[in-house]
Amino acid sequence: MATKIFMEALSPTMEEGRLVKWLKNEGDAVKSGEPLAEVETDKAIMELVARGDGVLRKRLLGEGESSPVGTLVGVIATKDENIDSLLADGGGAKQPEPKPDNSQPKAESREPKAESPQPRAATPEPKAESPQPMAAEGSRAKSSPLARRMASEKGVDIGSLQGSGPGGRIIKRDIESAQTSGPKAASQKPRAEGDYQDLPLTQIRKTIAKRLSESIGPIPTFYLTAEFDLTRVVETREAMLELGDEYKVSINDILMKAVATALAQHPEVNAHWLGDRIRLFNRVHLGMAVATDDGLIVPVIFDADSKRLSEIAKESRALAKLARERKLKPEQYTGSTFSLSNLGMMQIDHFTAIINPPEVGILAVGAAADVPVVVDGELHTRKRLRVTMSCDHRAVDGAVGARFLQTLRRMIENPLMLVF
Repeated sequence: MATKIFMEALSPTMEEGRLVKWLKNEGDAVKSGEPLAEVETDKAIMELVARGDGVLRKRLLGEGESSPVGTLVGVIATKDENIDSLLADGGGAKQPEPKPDNSQPKAESREPKAESPQPRAATPEPKAESPQPMAAEGSRAKSSPLARRMASEKGVDIGSLQGSGPGGRIIKRDIESAQTSGPKAASQKPRAEGDYQDLPLTQIRKTIAKRLSESIGPIPTFYLTAEFDLTRVVETREAMLELGDEYKVSINDILMKAVATALAQHPEVNAHWLGDRIRLFNRVHLGMAVATDDGLIVPVIFDADSKRLSEIAKESRALAKLARERKLKPEQYTGSTFSLSNLGMMQIDHFTAIINPPEVGILAVGAAADVPVVVDGELHTRKRLRVTMSCDHRAVDGAVGARFLQTLRRMIENPLMLVF
């Protein structure tokens, strides 16, 4: 019996995926659970696996093309099985629901509530002997988004091409062929090189745009800025480094431990806004913003308040590495209760960060600097650090945020409290 290959929801917030690479060719034998393709989700690159045994009879989505979750992208069947009806009706049945992973807590409101898209119909090739007619002048040729973008960049008249995809659809290889063959594109006006470059949106960039547009407009945000003395944190770090690699920590690791410890004392900040209620968390799951080539992603250190500094340091390094390699699993970047973003290592003195809903706050950390301060009536040079907390005023009042920062100041300026 034939098995339909759907674009699956490979992350909790995924609404569409971009097929990066097919790992199997048409005609290859496949087994259930075997990787079929690499798919770029809104957070990482994941494997789309086979849900049945047989032969990969049809690939309906080209490499580099995107499709909504639930779309039929291929068919597995026996070598001689007739699959025409599956291709004609677009698959009919919905994709199988992914099995929930209960290994880590997740926030209910992080998942989009948009209706699941219906599988897209894949029209079979026409059986007429004559070739698929080219699009008439002024009409819109049936083509994939990737093909249209490539045609625009390369100066190819997409209406003059004959598509080789399902139902005569113009796909990536048709544009590449037109570019190399020359005649079909020869009449086009060449685009001036160097004037500009259009970059297609990655799935992660699309998600950033959508998620943060939900934040900065609808959420009434106010900001609290404080300056902390970092001298003792620097001394603590240097003392730990002398103990060996097992105790190798960064300034940011100590700050994360301090934030997590303070959050445990202020559950009203360690919370989610859920529309009709505020959810206060008894456990601290700290999101740490990591910059990648494709955009910002926030892996999570779970139960950060109860972990030792050395544990936080090792985990933060491992998560940052996976984030930059686009290898994070969904359970590693969902479920945060509060987030921290640090641009100090890039010599940014001060900035404000955008809240990641449904969280009610985020802490932006700037660069540490030696500044002159008066201590006991005498002028000294001290290492100082500025932080700014963005607060969702629907859940966090000014006094609540201020009390949290007071506790955080006590932790940072007395870091031995984080060790014992």
